[in-house]
Amino acid sequence: MPTFHLTSFGCRASQADGSAIKRQLLEAGFEESSTFGHTQVAVLNTCTVTAAADAEIRRMIRRIHRENPDCRIVVAGCYAQRAPGQLAGLQGVICVVGNSDKHRIAELIEPACSPIGKSIAARAYSEQQATHCVDEDSISQQPASGAQVFVGPIAPEFHFAPVFADDRTRPTLKIQDGCNARCSFCVIPEVRGRSRSLGVEQVIAEARRLEAAGTKEIVLSGINLGSYGREFTPRVGFVELLDRILEKTAIARLRISSIEPMDVTPRLIDRVAGEPRFAQHFHIPLQSGSDRILRQMNRRYWTRQYAEKIRTVRKRMPDAAIGADVMVGFPGETEADFNATAEFIESLPFTYLHVFPYSARPGTSAAAMAEQLNGRVIHERARHLLALGSSLKRKFMAAQEGRTLSVLTLDETHDGQRVALSANYLRVLLPQSAAPANQLLDVKIGGADEGFLYAIAGAC
Repeated sequence: MPTFHLTSFGCRASQADGSAIKRQLLEAGFEESSTFGHTQVAVLNTCTVTAAADAEIRRMIRRIHRENPDCRIVVAGCYAQRAPGQLAGLQGVICVVGNSDKHRIAELIEPACSPIGKSIAARAYSEQQATHCVDEDSISQQPASGAQVFVGPIAPEFHFAPVFADDRTRPTLKIQDGCNARCSFCVIPEVRGRSRSLGVEQVIAEARRLEAAGTKEIVLSGINLGSYGREFTPRVGFVELLDRILEKTAIARLRISSIEPMDVTPRLIDRVAGEPRFAQHFHIPLQSGSDRILRQMNRRYWTRQYAEKIRTVRKRMPDAAIGADVMVGFPGETEADFNATAEFIESLPFTYLHVFPYSARPGTSAAAMAEQLNGRVIHERARHLLALGSSLKRKFMAAQEGRTLSVLTLDETHDGQRVALSANYLRVLLPQSAAPANQLLDVKIGGADEGFLYAIAGAC
């Protein structure tokens, strides 16, 4: 079997998908390579949330083909699901596997990766299979290398493939996929399908498996995490699942990834605040601080409701990390709308921001709206919020000086020092001999600089 190198792009859920793909390939007999430069098969697990994400994938494909012309490129994931013809038309691509089929990617690509695979693939491309192609950026829709395309409707069931416990120090356990919301800017419901969840007992079993492998922290993730279990009969809520995990496992730390404002209930806040095994960390997408723009986005909350949730989190957890996704440049966003967003953010106790310039996604209602903003305006607004986010993070980091934080050591070093992640989502540099990876420690913080906190030597 050939060697492969895999890279995943995008959100935590996509990273979990990438880990599952890697497991499939290894179990099928593929051998992992450390770089794209000398591997026989390159696997790109893609994101398509913005045009920039798409462009990054295309640049990566061209670079791999240029630097390693014999490499066979397999493209999977969200971009593959949305526009397979664009990807099949790029030199070096032998196979395009959408979210509909990535749970069986090893069996699909194995024939094309055999010694005669290229000639097989050259005869196998079907124009009919590429019906989801979207003409974007004048990219050729004609396959340049006879790529096979495996893209179909998203199945209603949750296809789960276990991650490797040793794939990351903090493995991501994806317990939900898809989304039933229809935010006007978002293509994810089209490429991920409707919301569906991993069964409670399967979640518990996987958490136990990771625990047995020595995992100290699990990150629970999904595309719309708070909608977990709503399709079950009887319905199982997200907080109920958390209670079951706490009851049935001894995992030292659970971290909740991004969760929508409507799902940050008083009950969830109380549960996280009252249980030391939860990381003190909430990431709650905002998107806009203008109620007018929120309505145009088809978001299901008002700014006053959002603010109430953030203030409740801070009241119950004074030292928690609180982050938000913010979009700038949505169609029709005026200077007043943008200023309202900036002022709203400044009024709340955020500790970091993820800032996204608006990007028109084919097939979304926002893409057809009038008043699409000039790119320069969007860039300037993004720059302003990025600076604001940096200021908020520096202020939060400075407030940690002299405090003792619980940290998990990562499989990462910086200038010879071990890097750790605190329960409240800050990167901490430990003394060189402090600890190996995957250890939970209490450390005293001496100061902060260049994006890191510094632990005091001898205080670990």
